[in-house]
Formats: sequence, C-alpha cells, structure tokens
Amino acid sequence: MFVLTMYIMLLTLDDYKPTWQDRLATPGMMIRPKGDQLEISFSVSDTESWDGFIQNLNTFLSLYNDSYQVQTNDNCPPDQYFIQEDSGEVRNNPKRSCQFNRTMLGDCSGIVDRFYGYNRGQPCILIKLNRVNYTQPLVAVKFLNASLNTDINVECKINSNTLADGSERDKFAGRVSFKLRINDK
Repeated sequence: MFVLTMYIMLLTLDDYKPTWQDRLATPGMMIRPKGDQLEISFSVSDTESWDGFIQNLNTFLSLYNDSYQVQTNDNCPPDQYFIQEDSGEVRNNPKRSCQFNRTMLGDCSGIVDRFYGYNRGQPCILIKLNRVNYTQPLVAVKFLNASLNTDINVECKINSNTLADGSERDKFAGRVSFKLRINDK
C-alpha cells in the first residue's frame, strides 16, 4: 500500500518545476567577503588580516568570469525582460540567466585592482540578492573614505515598489547589516 501511495504521488510531480516554492516575497541578501558574524575587520598594514578576504572574493567571483558567463548564460539586450517561455510540449529547461560579467564591477572586480582596495584601506564589499531572476545579482560597494580604527555599522536594504516590505517574522528579509572595521596598524 505504501509503495502504491508513493507511486501515485510521484506521478503528480513535475520534473522541471517544484510543486512548492519559497513564499518569501522579499529576496534575501548576503555579503562577500564572508567575515565572522557579519563583521569584516582588518589592518591595512597586515596583509595576513585581509588575505583571506581577497581569496574569498576571488573564489566567489570566479563564476562571474567572462569566459564562464559566455558558456553558461545568455547575452541579453539591456533594458529588456529576458522571457523564456515553454512552447507547447517542448519545455525550455533548464532556464538560463543573463550574463553578469565581473568586469562590470569595475574597481571591485578584482581585475583592475587584485587586492579589491584592502591594501589601501578602501575595501570592496559585494552585496548579492538571493532569489532574484532576470536582474543583475550583485552590487559592489567601495568604501573610499572610511574612518580608521572605528566600527562602522552598515545596513543595506532593498527599496522597490514591486517587492513587499520585510515581514514581522523575518526582520532581515530584504536587508543585510554588517560591521566594518579598518585598522591602520
């Protein structure tokens, strides 16, 4: 009886689309590089204090290399929706994303400045939106004039008339808060 029940249940599942989807109306956010407890602290003069952040950013951004993006994603025209509809019985799967090349991040790409500004006390922090389709998933923030030897509390929040505000159940939906500390010694 159990096997029959499982068989019938499996017949109702779609191979390409989940039956149940996340009900969060607001996407989550995360930062890179990853620090301890959403804290990024380093000393400009101590390369060992920020070398791990550089490696973390290089690893994270490797998926955004131009060569990888050309192989896995489509080159979409700017300012247009990238619609991928199924055609009758022919399913358009897997869905593809638009290319987002790391060169678009400029000084925070790791190509122009391989240390992402950490060696000069001007660090780049990447903010990624989770569960967002057909838009650029990364924002780069470069701290140009951050106070040294001071804790800087940063909060990034999504503001959009098409997304719901954060819910009472999840205070951090659509926002991320982190602490940045740049020491000169």
